Amino acid sequence: MAKEITTRQENYSQWYNDIVNKAELAESSAVRGCMVIKPYGYAIWEFMHDALDKMFKDTGHVNAYFPLFIPKSFFSKEASHVEGFAKECAVVTHYRLKKNPDGPGIVVDPEAKLEEELIVRPTSETIIWDTYRNWIKSYRDLPILCNQWANVVRWEMRTRLFLRTAEFLWQEGHTAHATREEAMAETERMIGVYADFAEKYMAVPVIRGIKSANERFAGAVETFCIEAMMQDGKALQAGTSHFLGQNFAKAFDVKYLNKENKLEYVWATSWGVSTRLMGALIMAHSDDNGLVLPPKVAPIEVVIVPIYKTDDQQQMVLDYCAQMKQRLETKGLRVKFDDRDTQKPGFKFAEWEMKGVPVRIAAGPRDVENQTVEIARRDTLTKQSISEAEMEDHIIGLLDEIQDSLFNRALEYRKANTHSVDTWDEFKQVIENGGFAYAHWDGTTDTELAIKEETKATLRCIPLDDDYEDGVDVFSGKPSKRRVIFAKAY
Repeated sequence: MAKEITTRQENYSQWYNDIVNKAELAESSAVRGCMVIKPYGYAIWEFMHDALDKMFKDTGHVNAYFPLFIPKSFFSKEASHVEGFAKECAVVTHYRLKKNPDGPGIVVDPEAKLEEELIVRPTSETIIWDTYRNWIKSYRDLPILCNQWANVVRWEMRTRLFLRTAEFLWQEGHTAHATREEAMAETERMIGVYADFAEKYMAVPVIRGIKSANERFAGAVETFCIEAMMQDGKALQAGTSHFLGQNFAKAFDVKYLNKENKLEYVWATSWGVSTRLMGALIMAHSDDNGLVLPPKVAPIEVVIVPIYKTDDQQQMVLDYCAQMKQRLETKGLRVKFDDRDTQKPGFKFAEWEMKGVPVRIAAGPRDVENQTVEIARRDTLTKQSISEAEMEDHIIGLLDEIQDSLFNRALEYRKANTHSVDTWDEFKQVIENGGFAYAHWDGTTDTELAIKEETKATLRCIPLDDDYEDGVDVFSGKPSKRRVIFAKAY
């Protein structure tokens, strides 16, 4: 099975597609640009969903749901917002079909035209802020800390499973605050939540930063982001948190009566991550044998494969393995006992290796006799034999070790492929070879766009934890106060 995967070195893009397909994560659908998330892929997304949902609720947020359809007029109320999303919007114009009077088939009923066209949700700021106008009257109604789990539609012309599809799943937080300081603190807090999730659950190291004016969210005053490096040296934006200022409050006339009995506009944030995180998970850790999953988001942490030849051996080994499954589940582990008699052990090994299960246990008649088991770890493809009496503690410790090892391996890769550059030639070489160019930038959009035109590299972020440093822009030669991250990106 593993031989069916194109290697990363041979064709990284095809390698990614092969894993999505062979690990049974998703497939293209009959609808152009849309995907079917298969049960195993959706199970991974559910673990990510549940972990994030708990983190949101632990920080005081509650879930709500808002309409899929947004009146077209709402988008005209915030100029930069509509400009940013206009090219990606899917528009509903009619509400009924009828039989074709001129032949076979179905046609749109021209008499069923909507009075106002509806936009299929590309993001929900407009519909939510129209709603908040009814919810917010005084300072006593603030803050509002809402999150929505939903699907959105952005009519992408070039699509890739998980990374960029016309419809995708995500969460979007939308909060309302009495002061600028409170809203900014929320914006920064949520990018911290995303960073913690990426690193502690997905084992993906990220750089926290601020987007340039050219790259920030349409309608935002400031956009914070987390950027991750994939195994081909490209960047992937893994999450964003936006300080919206009072832009949407003014567009939808959302005011509150403050403690001094004066009307003020509300301050806002929005923030979100999507099924794009699945793409990050695949590309950050997987190898030429298939998917590699961190234990904390793996639907199956341990798979048990019995090995036997005769009927007498079969029952003995199956009983032995069933007892192991029960013991591991008692410890809270997610365990799959692959007792199918229609497939040979070698096929099962290859299948679960392809699907990235962190730990595999194999046991045969000799193991039953010696009270041992063979333990294989997916991240290093190494095996060892241990006593079944120490199995639970060993595997619990091994899962923690695998989680940490995947993070550290990804972090070392990023460090090795992040280069401080001071000349244009150095910059171009880093971008061409794949990696992050840590370079001085003069702060202008003109220079940023010129660099993108020359190299296809974009300014990924202005790192939050960096000190100011006088220097010279690698492209324009103008003075610069700090270095930023440039890279090619997904």
